[in-house]
Amino acid sequence: MTAGVSTAQQNTADSTGPLTHHELIRFYRLMYLSRKTDDREILLKRQQKIFFQISCAGHEALLVAAGMAMRPGYDWFFPYYRDRALALALGQTVTDQLLQAVGADDPGSGGRQMPSHWTSKPLHLVSPSSATATQLLHAVGCAEAGRYFAQRPQAATGSYGEGDYRRFKDVSFQPDEVVYTSLGEGSTSQGEFWEALNTASNSKLPVIFVVEDNGYAISTPVETNTPGGNISRLVANFPNFFFAEVDGTDALASYAVMQQAVAWCRAGNGPALVHGHVIRPYSHALSDDERWYRHASELEADALRDPIARMGVLLLQQGVLTEAELDAMHRDIKQEVRDAADTALAAPLPRVEDIERHVYSEDLQPTTAVFRTEPQPRDKAEHTIADSINQTLREEMRRDERIVIFGEDVADASRDEHLRSGAVKGKGGVFKITSGLQLEFGSDRVFNSPLAEANITGRAVGMAVRGLKPVVEIQFFDYIWPAMHQMRNELSNIRWRSNGNHTAPLVMRVPIGGYLTGGSIYHSQSGESIFTHTPGVRVVMPSNAQDAAGLLRTAIRCDDPVLFLEHKRLYRESYGRAPYPGPEYAIPFGKATIARPGGDLTLVTYGAVGPRALQAAQRLARETGVEAEVIDLRSLSPYDFEAVAASVRKTSRVIVAHEDMRSWGFGAELAARIADELFHDLDAPVRRVGARDTFVAYQPILEDAILPQPDDLFQAMADLAAF
Repeated sequence: MTAGVSTAQQNTADSTGPLTHHELIRFYRLMYLSRKTDDREILLKRQQKIFFQISCAGHEALLVAAGMAMRPGYDWFFPYYRDRALALALGQTVTDQLLQAVGADDPGSGGRQMPSHWTSKPLHLVSPSSATATQLLHAVGCAEAGRYFAQRPQAATGSYGEGDYRRFKDVSFQPDEVVYTSLGEGSTSQGEFWEALNTASNSKLPVIFVVEDNGYAISTPVETNTPGGNISRLVANFPNFFFAEVDGTDALASYAVMQQAVAWCRAGNGPALVHGHVIRPYSHALSDDERWYRHASELEADALRDPIARMGVLLLQQGVLTEAELDAMHRDIKQEVRDAADTALAAPLPRVEDIERHVYSEDLQPTTAVFRTEPQPRDKAEHTIADSINQTLREEMRRDERIVIFGEDVADASRDEHLRSGAVKGKGGVFKITSGLQLEFGSDRVFNSPLAEANITGRAVGMAVRGLKPVVEIQFFDYIWPAMHQMRNELSNIRWRSNGNHTAPLVMRVPIGGYLTGGSIYHSQSGESIFTHTPGVRVVMPSNAQDAAGLLRTAIRCDDPVLFLEHKRLYRESYGRAPYPGPEYAIPFGKATIARPGGDLTLVTYGAVGPRALQAAQRLARETGVEAEVIDLRSLSPYDFEAVAASVRKTSRVIVAHEDMRSWGFGAELAARIADELFHDLDAPVRRVGARDTFVAYQPILEDAILPQPDDLFQAMADLAAF
């Protein structure tokens, strides 16, 4: 179904359409209020009372139309930085917006976000970042979660077993809720735009994509950004969509189109894309000067289409307001904005001592003793890491209906009719870690994603914001990099940047590492230090079956996002097998374990280097009598420095060993801290053992030479003991 510009305009150009006079006045008032708020911010910036300004000018008609066609606190909104008028239409106040501009202790971010990052938990305005198009996948995930709760209303309640140490919170949902998301036309070049359209189309999700096309991406004109200069023509063949292209400076045409789009989505027909042609009468931001790249004649043509002037003329022509009433409204709005600015400038600033609040959760932190339980194995049969992870996922899904699992190839079979009939056995992941889960829990809880890592992570963020607990899989760590943008700029800081208003506690399971005999460059990568360098995300890496179960259970039940690294080489090795520790076994993050006690030197490690370190330590004791203490960190962010310090104070010698490159790795940080804080306890320099500063080769001889081996660890320990 498609609506064109001419259709929408023809229905509304000669009348005030379905809007009452009261609604028309409110419509214009919101538009003018938005423009005057922009103008006040520009003045404050020039007075050096705020620090950044980017305007909504020229977009007001389209955005007020969207806000008036939807329901605040009922529908969900993932806006971008031009959406001031939308936020005002939904109920955000000018004071709220100017508090953010001033950097005061504003309700949306506590002075942490730049202006124009619209956030309100009661209005369901979800905190956006400054990145472009990333929020579209969050909107898709939010819509998926809303549909899930509508189909499984029992999952939205907090009625779970007594003594359960994860306190479930009720999740409100509406069966016909719609999710709004928006972007500038320039951002349609981003991959997340196409990935979001792909999933929304495939799943017929109730998402409205609003493309605010003002003709420019900063200084790049639309014809340079978009083939053919028109995004509507490029996306027209996506199925299940309502498409509309409209003059976004025409308030009534915009409202008519937005009503149609909302009705289409609310009826369950699928997603919608509204392509609004708007103007940009001000520069991209106050730090930009569009006169450097736009001709004066173009600016004059835009001025003739100014939505404020067009709407004002319409109200006068239709007799909705007199000139005196319009002037009085203008005076009232200007005074309202002045008063809001005075309030914002006088507001208290954020407290420096609160800087670290909301980096991580203040509720159910995975480092607390509540996650320390004793193993209660049912039998003595030993299980692999792979088996323990599968069993833990299975038990947690039985316990918590909000858990959904998805990723590439994680389902037993996407065509589940073949699975149910027994015609196919089912896959369950390339390493079979999720085998059988779809069979037990159904295709709405375990399903395959497109081959797009940003799609997996971005959708999971939206689901987690909405109240689900996604446990997603990135098939190989080597291919996590397309998801890095979503992780670093979205997942990690959504709690902090929104001052605790929005959270996204999810689990990302990632097979990692080498020692595969032929894994080569693209199946052997490490790189955990890149993620431990990211605040807001917990990072753990078990090396045995019992730890895998305990850490995964904590990851699922805690209230923080967790990167759960699973070493591929250890999945089914005999090392680390153990009886399954039971359905309530959990391990707090940040607690290391002593894999081998010793008093002569300390070796700190994790992952697949662990069993190699034990092998080397046993040889060292056998051949030299030196007893090395081997510490398995298990948790990398946070890590257990207290355990390391206690061991170093005992042995006075320490080696930090890991599989990743020696330079710039996790061990460098740990070694630096040991040297800084334990210098007087050391009788020898801090040593590091790691891979060579290169990539992992395919040929086994080269692979062995690149990655740290037991002989390397033995020699390093022997040398240190003799220092």
